Amino acid sequence: MNIIIIKKKREDGENMQDKGLDFKHKEVINITDGKRLGYVQDVCADLGTGVITSIIVPGNNRLINIFASNNDIVIPWDKIKCIGDDLILVEI
Repeated sequence: MNIIIIKKKREDGENMQDKGLDFKHKEVINITDGKRLGYVQDVCADLGTGVITSIIVPGNNRLINIFASNNDIVIPWDKIKCIGDDLILVEI
């Protein structure tokens, strides 16, 4: 099993770093409206580069998940604002 190390810069310039396997233990919250979206179900990556492209949260809001074939919410990587120990803050 491969572990993906994810690096993203926070707004203060510091690196956010996490393991792809740890995402399923994190709750996703939308900072736009404060709604809890759920826990990460899956992570999508570009297999050629190993770069994470999005995270997937199970959901039922059809307005957000235009890229999903079912009710999952697909959150592009650039919409992730902060990755904490227990939470992932997104702006969608």
